[in-house]
Parts: sequence; structure tokens; C-alpha cells
Amino acid sequence: MSNLISNFSPDGVVTVNRVILKAGYTVDDLQERVALLCENVKTYHSDTGFVGGFVALNSGQISNEGSTVGQAVESPLREREALIVTFWNSFEEHERSHRSETFQPLFREVLELCENGNEEIAYQMLWSGAAYSPEEAQAARDAKARFAA
Repeated sequence: MSNLISNFSPDGVVTVNRVILKAGYTVDDLQERVALLCENVKTYHSDTGFVGGFVALNSGQISNEGSTVGQAVESPLREREALIVTFWNSFEEHERSHRSETFQPLFREVLELCENGNEEIAYQMLWSGAAYSPEEAQAARDAKARFAA
């Protein structure tokens, strides 16, 4: 496994929150509240299990090449759905962070935006990897051509 997040252990935990914005809230509202929450986690939990994370917004685009559920043109959750993905050394450290006094008020403010409530699921990393450099990609293609059956 090649780590995309520096210092993320193969034994670490990945958590995923799915947020669907309630009517009347904007992406700016989400960004502001999640930024405060993420800053809190980085400040108070970087030395107690937090390794990194990212937030991704549904762009509305649906890959017709990579989807098998019809040929939709645009997601109805465009700019209303976001994923908050965090990386932790252990699930126990993640849970402890969520019980902290500084985290809970900010977490409640994010939940106010959520149409879908919140369910945070923890995952075990099976694989991650960065793209090859152009030279590495060519070497991989050459090796496949030479040795693949």
C-alpha cells in the first residue's frame, strides 16, 4: 500500500461522514462550519490520533463510463452533498476526539445543516496509491507488454 496521507499507518482508520444540506443552507455555510470543525480537530487532536483528512463536494457530474445504474446526466445532490473523510491512528482515538468539550459544540453546528442526520462509518484501508510519473507509467506499460500472458 502506498500512503497518500503522510504518516498514515496501514492499521489506521478512515472515517466517512455524508452530509446532505438542508434547504436554506449553502455550500458557504457548510464550508465555514466544517472549516471551524476541522481546524479544531487539527489543533487539539493532531497529537492524539488525527492524521489528516479532506472534504469533497458533489460536483453534480456522473460518470457514464464508470456507472452501471443508468445514464444520468447530473446528480440531483449537486452542491448539496459532501463527504467529510478523516484518517486516524485508531478508532478509539477518533471516538475520544468526538467526546472532547471543544469538538461537540462545533459538531452540533455542522449537524444543524444536515438533512440526513449523521452516520459516521469507520473503514479499514485496503489500498491507496498515487499515480505513476510519466516515466514509471511507460515502464509499467513496457513490462506488461513484455511479461503479461
